[in-house]
Amino acid sequence: MNIFITGTDTNVGKTFITAGLAALMQSLGYKTGVYKPFQTGAEDKNGFLLASDLAYMKKVDAFVETSCTYIMKPSAAPALAAEIENIHFEANSIIRDYKLLNDKCELVITEGEGGLAMPVSPQYLTSDIAKMLNVPVVIVVRPDLGAINQTLLTINFAKQQGLNVRGVIINRYPQGTDNIAIRTLPRLIEEYSDAKVLGIIRDIEPFYSLTPGALIDTILNSVDVEKIFEITIPKLNMGV
Repeated sequence: MNIFITGTDTNVGKTFITAGLAALMQSLGYKTGVYKPFQTGAEDKNGFLLASDLAYMKKVDAFVETSCTYIMKPSAAPALAAEIENIHFEANSIIRDYKLLNDKCELVITEGEGGLAMPVSPQYLTSDIAKMLNVPVVIVVRPDLGAINQTLLTINFAKQQGLNVRGVIINRYPQGTDNIAIRTLPRLIEEYSDAKVLGIIRDIEPFYSLTPGALIDTILNSVDVEKIFEITIPKLNMGV
């Protein structure tokens, strides 16, 4: 059931999607964990570095287990942030922390930093982390001009790297748009790749201020959760 959430770019809503999926699955009775191998742009709170993405997850559902291996202050690619802070990346540490979380949970959602080609060390890209963890990839897309190009490039790159693309979630989709590029995006993704669009989440304001219940409802009503995790969820078929 484990998945790896990535995006076509930064600021596409990976954390929002990750938190929503995790909170939903936790509410359905699955012990759920969220793992971030890297957190850049961390805040200093009373001498401790705060992983802001995981703090948001805890705000949505405090019962979701969370873990992060490398927390760094600079808002930059993990490879550059680690260089600035003189941190040496260890692949074994990533695998160890992921397995520790996986042992405590029924499913783990890993949120990657940036897109699949984001450098996380001199030797590795984000795609290599997904390969290390051996989990399928879900790609989050922002529906703007050029999105089809970015999406197809990401899908093709993932396949070149030997990754299993579970599907695509289009986030912040403007309902009733007259923009032909945005209106046709879901169809074009499926026409020009073999990836399926597994969710279309409407544009919501304020985006990160939804109540936990509203976030869960949004994910439940906008995403094919059973296809995302490749399971049959009895509660969904009976009605939650």
